[in-house]
Amino acid sequence: MEPPSSVVAEPKPQAETRAPQSPPSLDSEARYQRRAEFLSSPRTKWGFILAGLVILIAVIVLWRYLASYESTDDAQIDGHVNSVSARISGYVLKLNVEDNQYVEKGTVLVEIDPADLEGAVAEARAQYADAQAQASAAGINVPITDVSTSSQVSGAQGGVSGAQAGISAAREQFEKAKSQVAEADANNTKAQNDLLRYKLLIDKQEISQQQYDQAVSSSQAAAATLHAARANADAYAAQIKQAQSKLEQADADLRTAGNRTHMMRMINARSQSAQAVAQQKKVVLEQAELNLSYTKIMAPVSGVVSNRTVEVGQNVQPGQEMMKVIPLGEGDLWVTANFKETQLKKMKPGLPADIAVDANGKTYKGHVDSIAGASGARFSLLPPENATGNYVKVVQRIPVKIIFDKNEIKSHELRPGMSVVPKVWIK
Repeated sequence: MEPPSSVVAEPKPQAETRAPQSPPSLDSEARYQRRAEFLSSPRTKWGFILAGLVILIAVIVLWRYLASYESTDDAQIDGHVNSVSARISGYVLKLNVEDNQYVEKGTVLVEIDPADLEGAVAEARAQYADAQAQASAAGINVPITDVSTSSQVSGAQGGVSGAQAGISAAREQFEKAKSQVAEADANNTKAQNDLLRYKLLIDKQEISQQQYDQAVSSSQAAAATLHAARANADAYAAQIKQAQSKLEQADADLRTAGNRTHMMRMINARSQSAQAVAQQKKVVLEQAELNLSYTKIMAPVSGVVSNRTVEVGQNVQPGQEMMKVIPLGEGDLWVTANFKETQLKKMKPGLPADIAVDANGKTYKGHVDSIAGASGARFSLLPPENATGNYVKVVQRIPVKIIFDKNEIKSHELRPGMSVVPKVWIK
């Protein structure tokens, strides 16, 4: 059997000795009593209530103030940028401005060598003078030929009318003469028959010689009357032929006058052609003078010269940009503020705005002029295509145009591109 293991008695832990606690100090007790009295005081309660009301009122006022306007720091001053370019090709003879120089409208900025264009103007002026002389010479014959042709046409028409009237009169007389010939022929036939009967009777001595002689005389007179009537009829027939000849001549004269009418039209057309050529030469001269005036390039507006790229001795081409002129007058500058689309709920034209300019620390008065028709992303070079790929909604920004109030901008202190912080009051 195993020997019993020896049991070793563990020593009992001795009780910890605690230091006796000291009674609270008189200062701590005093502070505690003062705090209790302060918290239990009615003034303290009313003070906390008033402080809470003040804080609540301040929060409400601050909330109403912050809700009364919309602001953004994505804004800048915009303005017109007038590009100055050449309208003709040529050699730059003189440069009258430098970068950042202020110029008035109409100031000569650049002068191009005018020698070639002056020669072109002189040549065009000479050609125009020659064309004017030719047009004047062609126009002189127009009224003369017109009067002569009109007279000939009127005379020829009168001749035709007279010849036709003569023919009509001659025919009437001829018809009358034919009647007289027929009457004279009938009288002559009767007289000759009577003479034959009287001759038989005188041979039988049944009538007197006197009666026979009267019959002879009557027959001779009737024959003479017939002869005269026939001669008269022949004369009127000749008059008819003569009148017909006159009519033919008048018709020929009328046709000749008609040909002169065509000639008159041709002369008039030549005169108009010469005048058209003169007008064309005048246009060429005016264009040459206009090109000569383009040798002096003037400022289109009053403003500051910027981005000048032209130098003396340079050959410029039409349309080549030489510099820019930035107008800085009232009405030439405005603010383009890119507000978030969520800020436009109450935005409308006419709302007042305060414009803080970073460059000079000043604040200007203005008002909303208009809101752009599309977001800024739509005007970018590569507009977003939300129909493709993974779509992530992004709050868009809409450009808002804010213009300065009258007499707000002074002494050209603002420039396009300056950063501003507009504050539009919507309430």
